[in-house]
Amino acid sequence: MAQETTKALSIVQEMLTAFGKGDLDALKQTLSEDTVWVYHGIDGIPYNGTYQGKEGVGNFIMNIINNVEVLDFQITKSVADQNTVVVLGSEKQKIKKNGEVLEQKWVQVYTVENNLITRLDEFANTAYAVQLFNK
Repeated sequence: MAQETTKALSIVQEMLTAFGKGDLDALKQTLSEDTVWVYHGIDGIPYNGTYQGKEGVGNFIMNIINNVEVLDFQITKSVADQNTVVVLGSEKQKIKKNGEVLEQKWVQVYTVENNLITRLDEFANTAYAVQLFNK
């Protein structure tokens, strides 16, 4: 069990490193073909929703890049238990359409199976975010 936990944490860290470098190809190599990523938000946030497969994850990331400039992205803690990895962090984004700055904490929950990420569920203060997007 400890080996599975260590490997799951390593895969998620590899994906986050690729994300930080903007290396979408390396990021996709950490994903299963049928991965599902869910940003649990509300309408009005451009990247809200469910994204399926590697192409869907690419679309999710492009929705972020097309709508905000990421000014800061910090990981504060990662905790793993078997094939589940929970990552706590914060971000600072400048919304491109209106210049508002969104600073918030978030929680990401990953599922890793067969050394690939099969699911991501992300939670943030979406009520606050939608207020800034709609200014």
